[in-house]
Amino acid sequence: MHTVVERELELKLVLSPERAIPVPARLTYRTDDPYAVHISFHIGSENPVNWTFARELLVEGVFRPCGHGDVRVWPTKVEGRSVVLMALSSPDGDALLEAPAPAVSAWLERTLRVVPPGSEAERLGIDDGLAELLAPTPGRADELWLRDPWPSDESNEGGE
Repeated sequence: MHTVVERELELKLVLSPERAIPVPARLTYRTDDPYAVHISFHIGSENPVNWTFARELLVEGVFRPCGHGDVRVWPTKVEGRSVVLMALSSPDGDALLEAPAPAVSAWLERTLRVVPPGSEAERLGIDDGLAELLAPTPGRADELWLRDPWPSDESNEGGE
């Protein structure tokens, strides 16, 4: 069973130092994708704009500047309020979004309680999947495993 942790909140799209417009957004964390956070921005169009990036990046960005390339996150104060800024870049354009730090932090804490840092790989079941994939089939010898796929140069194979 997978758990989903969501939070609706209003972000601000920063257009200039003096001007920002409200943007409704949804933060989503899913235990079946434990390394990622998903943010959907509802910008008045039929389809929301979706971004996915590392949960660790957002966790770190609440405390100190981090990230490079397409996603950068850092904490700051705006008019005495603690906020988290997210700079997002894509071929379609760039956006600077401001989120209330207390709301983002509370949501992140919920995700960290559901899947503590360092335990994400356990949620993916990679070890179980590999064990199943590599397990021998009872009663059947696989010829591929019984012969050497790369004969040595000293063998007589190859027509010498």
